[in-house]
Amino acid sequence: MAAFSTVDYPQHLAATLFLQGCPWRCHYCHNLHLIPRRKVAGGINWQQALEHLLKRRGLLDAVVFSGGEPTIQAALLPALQQTRALGFRNGLHTGVPQLKRLTPLLPYLDWVGLDIKALPSDYEVITTNRRAGLDSWAAIDVLQAASVDFECRLTWHAALQSAEQVVRVGQRLAERGVRRFAVQPARSEQMLNEQLGTKALSGEDRQRVCSTLRPLFETLEFRE
Repeated sequence: MAAFSTVDYPQHLAATLFLQGCPWRCHYCHNLHLIPRRKVAGGINWQQALEHLLKRRGLLDAVVFSGGEPTIQAALLPALQQTRALGFRNGLHTGVPQLKRLTPLLPYLDWVGLDIKALPSDYEVITTNRRAGLDSWAAIDVLQAASVDFECRLTWHAALQSAEQVVRVGQRLAERGVRRFAVQPARSEQMLNEQLGTKALSGEDRQRVCSTLRPLFETLEFRE
């Protein structure tokens, strides 16, 4: 749990809760300890998290549920209901591996950071799951229809995607009406696939992505 964050929910002070479990095995995943659903050192339960949030009412604006992949937790819906009842905004970081798990949450969400890994046809390269991707992209239409504020973000590792592939993802998102897009380099100091290497993104590739995509979005961020 991050007791205080200024970056996990745009323009709001938030507490961020990292939930365990994920159906994917993304090569560049840096939250390795959150993939399995088991007790980890320093972990807290929901009651402890709730006690912390009760003490922060009036000091924090929002609670962000991150992961892992938080939507696979059956207890996420009642948790969102509780935090909303306490007066907090609810944020969610998710890759939406299953759209049916996102839909019941929508009435209790104020903002979503939607992880788009690649074009749907390239998801297996990133996630090692051949069924991944379709629900993630379908979530864009669902969030728009529900009028839930959201941004799309892509984690970029040069060994997995070229600048041209990242540009195509951004162009497809813009065609779908996405207004905010963020690109973030993969954290190479700790990755699920240690053989992936630490190939750095070149300045030329970064510039190509930014200059091509910036006119297509209200906001385009390159986050370090």
